[in-house]
Amino acid sequence: MKKILLTLCMLFFFATSAMAAVNINTADQSTLEAITGIGPAKAQAIIEYRNHSKFETVDDLTKVKGFGEKTLEKIKNEITVED
Repeated sequence: MKKILLTLCMLFFFATSAMAAVNINTADQSTLEAITGIGPAKAQAIIEYRNHSKFETVDDLTKVKGFGEKTLEKIKNEITVED
């Protein structure tokens, strides 16, 4: 019984940590690439953009070359903007 409970707790922990939104103002290249639909070029574009201007909202991502409304809608639940 203890093993089952421990297994369930571990599974819950990993599931919730995997669902944590990525802060596009601070995430590194590999973390950005882990977001569905973002490859090396788009991750680099995010980093270059935030070097000049931080993201105030997730909608600001559409100001980055290669990101439109469709892309934003696909990843909106996976990203966040924090200081």
